[in-house]
Amino acid sequence: MALLEVRDLDVRFALRQGEVRALRNINFTLDRGERLGLVGESGAGKSVAAFSLLNLIAKPGYIAGGSIRFDGQELIGLGERRLRRIRGNRVSMIFQDPMMTLNPVLTIGEQMVECLKAHRRIASREARAIALHKLQQVQIPSPETRLDQYPHELSGGMRQRVIIAIALLLDPDIIIADEPTTALDVTIQAEIMTLLLELCEKHNVGLILITHDLGVVSQVTQRMLVMYAGRVIEAGPTREIINDPQHPYTQGLMNALPQMATPGSHLNQIRGSMPPLSQLPSGCAFHPRCDFVTRADGSERPACSRQVPDFVASGNCRVACHMVAEMLAQEAATEEDRP
Repeated sequence: MALLEVRDLDVRFALRQGEVRALRNINFTLDRGERLGLVGESGAGKSVAAFSLLNLIAKPGYIAGGSIRFDGQELIGLGERRLRRIRGNRVSMIFQDPMMTLNPVLTIGEQMVECLKAHRRIASREARAIALHKLQQVQIPSPETRLDQYPHELSGGMRQRVIIAIALLLDPDIIIADEPTTALDVTIQAEIMTLLLELCEKHNVGLILITHDLGVVSQVTQRMLVMYAGRVIEAGPTREIINDPQHPYTQGLMNALPQMATPGSHLNQIRGSMPPLSQLPSGCAFHPRCDFVTRADGSERPACSRQVPDFVASGNCRVACHMVAEMLAQEAATEEDRP
């Protein structure tokens, strides 16, 4: 049985102008120690999916349907007291901006001790010793000194290491990292991701990494989900998707990487922009931006603009695309015709 199992997750926001579906039929699993990446443009629904796992969706958002099972226990509908035993304890979260996460008027040590005492009956001296050990694990220099410093006295990279140390305080089974290196420069980003990977492997901690950086995903995760307009459109082993993306949107993301452009030329980009969730087009949400709506012979795929594509199996991956489904059907027909 998977440690985390999400089935048909549906999240909506009740707005004055009408209800908006932020997530549609999200399905995935996470085994103990496994590393999963959630990839997509801003607004694709990555962070909403992560917040939903711990029921951190703020009103007017709410979980409209589906199932989230952690270690066999259903989390949707679970009372706040029972959910608190899991949130921050067995499932920890690393947010984008450490300065928004850390309390500016408390020292690092006070915040870490407070976190431990919120979940365990523990003496202050013992809690401080655990906090010191966790700072040592994330390779912060002079950890004894850092415990008595305030967040503003630390660099951005140091603050993010502190956040990771806090996430590890209670020895969680899963860490959800929401764009953990957004505000850091490239060299510090690499250090933080290497550290996070080493800690997860050493302690057999599952990782859900939310990012738009395909380079980071390829180095850190084992499986990935590509999201677009609140829906998963491609899922499978990271190496297979990176080496041979099937969905046109995934192909566009890969081609947009700087190293994919010819030196001296403009960077590749996907034309247009993601539609607002309140104004999704009919059929495949990506079809207004897709270069493959029209076939090579000039004819159009009417299903692209009329019907939401179902998932089809392509190798070890699942892809929601009418073009891929059509190609697979043609290949199957060709195989049947062979003597």
